[in-house]
Amino acid sequence: MHLVVAAIIERSDRRILIGQRRRTDSSPLKWEFPGGKVEQGEMPEEALRRELREELNAEMTNCAEISRVLHKYESRDEPLEVRFFAAAIAEKEPEALMFEQIAWVLPRELGDYDFLAANRQIIAYLATGKLKPSDFL
Repeated sequence: MHLVVAAIIERSDRRILIGQRRRTDSSPLKWEFPGGKVEQGEMPEEALRRELREELNAEMTNCAEISRVLHKYESRDEPLEVRFFAAAIAEKEPEALMFEQIAWVLPRELGDYDFLAANRQIIAYLATGKLKPSDFL
């Protein structure tokens, strides 16, 4: 099983950061939360810190796990475990280093974007207010 981490980064105006995968990536132009694969010997929190640097040139200041999802994509042999973290980053505006584009959206707007399937459950919780990242940090 592959372990993946994803950051739910919420600004003070309640907007959440999302990124659009590049045209050349697998699942091109789909939206996702920043993050990626946990490397061998790496703790999930360390992987999240590394991924936020690589993808957004952002420095994580705090994180707390808020949800886990097991998802099986048809194109993969084994399931994926995605661990979602409420994450805080330093004040500097993130950059779309590894994304086609990034956007700050209100939780209720998340459903308007074409997300990767593994994100559906957490999007429903965020959009309906059942889950608030700020409650965990």
